Amino acid sequence: MERHLLAQLQSWKNSDQRKPLILRGARQVGKTWLLQEFGKRCFKDCIYIRLEDNDAMTQLFAGSLAPNRLLEGIAAYAKRPLTPDTLLILDEAQAVPRALTACKYFYEEMPEVAVALAGSLLGVALNQGISFPVGKVTFLDLHPLSFTEFLAAMNEKALANYILAHDHDMLTVFRERLIDLLRQYHFVGGMPEAVAAFAANGDFRQVRKIHSDILIAYENDFAKHFPPLVAERCRLLWRSLPRQLAKENKKFIFTVAKAGARGRDFAEAVQILEDSGVITRVCRVAKPGLPLAAYRDESAFKLYALDVGLLAAMSGLDSDVILDGNRLFTEFKGALAEQYVCQQLLADCGIKPDYWSAERSDGEVDFLFEKDGHIVPVEVKAEENLRSKSLAAFSKAHAIPRAIRLSLADYREESWMTNVPLYAVPVIAALPPAPPVSASPPRP
Repeated sequence: MERHLLAQLQSWKNSDQRKPLILRGARQVGKTWLLQEFGKRCFKDCIYIRLEDNDAMTQLFAGSLAPNRLLEGIAAYAKRPLTPDTLLILDEAQAVPRALTACKYFYEEMPEVAVALAGSLLGVALNQGISFPVGKVTFLDLHPLSFTEFLAAMNEKALANYILAHDHDMLTVFRERLIDLLRQYHFVGGMPEAVAAFAANGDFRQVRKIHSDILIAYENDFAKHFPPLVAERCRLLWRSLPRQLAKENKKFIFTVAKAGARGRDFAEAVQILEDSGVITRVCRVAKPGLPLAAYRDESAFKLYALDVGLLAAMSGLDSDVILDGNRLFTEFKGALAEQYVCQQLLADCGIKPDYWSAERSDGEVDFLFEKDGHIVPVEVKAEENLRSKSLAAFSKAHAIPRAIRLSLADYREESWMTNVPLYAVPVIAALPPAPPVSASPPRP
């Protein structure tokens, strides 16, 4: 599979200011494969060491972290020396926290050594009081395959290129095929094993079996790494995601996860799920002001799963829905469409969005982000009705120069809004600067 992150890894390799690399991401999003593939393509040699349940490496890193000593031990373990063109991969780094601390010394004393670390629960490990080399490492985040990566894996690379090149004419030509593939992606998602299996044989049942195995593995991780009470709270929150997103108001409500649950009791579980990469927290902003972080309400948020296919599996969505027109996109109040958009904003646009809702009314904007010194609101319309009364009212009230509506309609520019097809979310990141504020939206 071609992953967009390979280009960033190549830039890291060639950088004059290269630091040790930490590749973050949830379990089974392809971190190990990506680093090994990167090593094959860009280095003469690649030494891969899994740190979990590795007594020799645990003892090695328990002693002095002098780079010369560590490299000598690693070379003996791998039975070959490290050269200037060797990529050293330390996988499951959360199992040996001192391997993270060692990054500081690699950077300060031997920056010529290419060191890359990965781990499924690395985000959790980084918050557990270890001596972490602040400013001495480079972070990259790996997500499930985006829709454009899915297209390439399905031998539809030309369509992926039309999206990434913002070729709206060609996207209109292939609109029906893109919508059909988008339906498939809503079911299959972007977990690499599921995509590979579907690309090979198109068997939806096998895809669901893979999803089921991944979901079981996640819950087993909760039980393995955390005390029973914390693990149970993680499980309850995780299992509640389909019900949370099926609500008209998708703000996360703790009592949906468990009757009588209180936010302060479950706050640690939310943080663990977020640090583990299995959820994305989208916070409410009280006002669409700059910077958005200044108006962020950390106590009010929506939670999305890491992958639309996993969410569909958790919801028990049947594959027959794919054949039923556009019903798939509106299933349980458009939750899959919002999940999909959030996932693409992160993976293909590098955007970590917020959302806005009114204090005393049902007005809401699905996502917000900053661009070119402006706030950009995004509305997700999965159904055929493209009226955008809430978006228009919000844009008018706050003098928003550009709004974005994502729908199944073709790309088009209006005086105050840009309609972007759901299958072309990456277009958002490359939209030109917003028009003057005087281009006001119509009266809602």
